[in-house]
Amino acid sequence: MLNTRLITALCTPLAPDESLHQEGFEAHLDEQWRSGIAGVLVAGSMGLMQLLADTTYRTLAQEAVRLSRGRGEVLVGVGDTSFVRTVERIERVEDLAIDGVVILTPYLWKYTQAELVDYFRAVADRSKKPVYLYDLPGLTGIKLSFDTVEAVATHPNIAGIKCSGSWDWTRQLVDRVGDRFRVIPAQPHLVDTIIRSGVRDNLDGIYGLAPRRSVAIAEAAEQGDWPEAARRQQWLSAFLEVVAVKYPVFAACTAILNARGIAGNVAPAPIRPLTAEQRHALLDEPVVRELLNDGR
Repeated sequence: MLNTRLITALCTPLAPDESLHQEGFEAHLDEQWRSGIAGVLVAGSMGLMQLLADTTYRTLAQEAVRLSRGRGEVLVGVGDTSFVRTVERIERVEDLAIDGVVILTPYLWKYTQAELVDYFRAVADRSKKPVYLYDLPGLTGIKLSFDTVEAVATHPNIAGIKCSGSWDWTRQLVDRVGDRFRVIPAQPHLVDTIIRSGVRDNLDGIYGLAPRRSVAIAEAAEQGDWPEAARRQQWLSAFLEVVAVKYPVFAACTAILNARGIAGNVAPAPIRPLTAEQRHALLDEPVVRELLNDGR
């Protein structure tokens, strides 16, 4: 049993009518648990919650709970553009047996840090489930300050934060809040480094495509085999570079999951799928071929 908690930000496999692809989602989720992933974030930025129909969102959360019972932590993304919209999201899922709700910093309008303190505290007052902040400045355009996080960390129903900014900032936050507040980095390029530093959580969407290889990094690190952990980390970083930089990320995820037998489209409209030429080139990338050959 690993001490490291790798948490997957799941994709949302969709049917042609953009309802949940039941078979695809079940296969995607089951692979995470069988591979040793410790938890999942459903309807996070990787799951494109804001692009889903409300009925699909509710079904997604219900199925995640049903299929995960007793297998690991289940967090659900609820962050929207305002207090009332986020509270409505929470109300759609808080009757389910989930472990927490994850609240993206509200986007579209640029709120002040003081307004964000008020927002997170008010949402936490209304939520029946533990609240986790989600700092994603590259998408929201707003970076949470240390003072803001520390101010809301005293709230009894705010359990932690997922940090998708720089590791240096996240490391400083860990040092400032200590064990009283859970800090979950999103640093797939640094799984081995973060374990070595003593931080036991790491959450990212790339684990959903290669859960077994991601867990293998933690296994080598916890055994103290740092050269092997580094070698495995280099593969994951190279894979991430191909999927998230060289190709459109959601279209690439769809192609790779489909090639691995996980049905559904994780790139809802108006995101375009890969062309036949792009798909062939992606699946012919050396790191992708290695992944597709796993277990054959």
